[in-house]
Amino acid sequence: MSRSLDGRVAVVTGAGGGLGRAEAIGLAAEGATVIVNDLAASLDVSDVIDVIGSAGGRAVPVAGDIADSATATEIMRTATGDLGGLDIVMSNAGITRDKMLFNMTDDEWDLVIRVHLRGHFLLNRNAASHWRSASKASGAPVYGRLINTASEAGLLGPGGQANYAAAKSGIIALTVSASRALARYGVMANAICPRARTSMTSDVFGDAPADGVDPLGPEHVVTLVKYLAGPDAANISGQVFVVYGGKVMLMAAPTVEETFSAVGDAWDDADLTKTLTSYFSGRDAARSFSASELVD
Repeated sequence: MSRSLDGRVAVVTGAGGGLGRAEAIGLAAEGATVIVNDLAASLDVSDVIDVIGSAGGRAVPVAGDIADSATATEIMRTATGDLGGLDIVMSNAGITRDKMLFNMTDDEWDLVIRVHLRGHFLLNRNAASHWRSASKASGAPVYGRLINTASEAGLLGPGGQANYAAAKSGIIALTVSASRALARYGVMANAICPRARTSMTSDVFGDAPADGVDPLGPEHVVTLVKYLAGPDAANISGQVFVVYGGKVMLMAAPTVEETFSAVGDAWDDADLTKTLTSYFSGRDAARSFSASELVD
């Protein structure tokens, strides 16, 4: 039976465990040859290669830090040199170093930004360059799917996750920019904000329920990933999805709440002070740019 990703080559970063492992297995089940990337120590103890192989799929490991340019280069070499091309990039690798802003160290900031934002950028850039060259060489659009893992933290700005929130917000902007830059070449770029029970979120979500369906099981996220990686998503790009359980929420771009216009060519101090003070005096002080209604 034909599967949606037969003949495609995909890469999944952070594939040694958790959500990345589930995504790699899911894409392989649809017929893709999957390059699985993670740190060497994570791949050494992971069963992802064996699980994919036992199911009749093909997985190729590329160990290394995805925030290291050499790792991203080796992934591309493996895809285009050994496997004949690259069709799908599922960027997932990440870490957390949660602290309140006033307690966060330089290293805790730098590490999270490096792994998440730089790690996404390197592989996004290399894949983008490959797809652009392939499209120009053929004179036609190519099959390309970028799926980047953001987070609701990038929309909410949690108080104890300044580094993580900043990185995830940056990934959203990176994805939207990529969708614009690559549209002419046929490439779709989208971001997902998954709620999933993994080792990285164990302190947040706790243990899975003993009975019934786990609403935070990674398999719910994988269903959307397989769709966005497939041919039916050919007209979906520049979008941000929140996904968990039986819910897939399409996020809208920010809107203008209010416009304050000066009477003349520019504000003077007194008029601006009066206008803004009047407006905010009748407004809920807890209401901010944060999309806090997401976690109702």
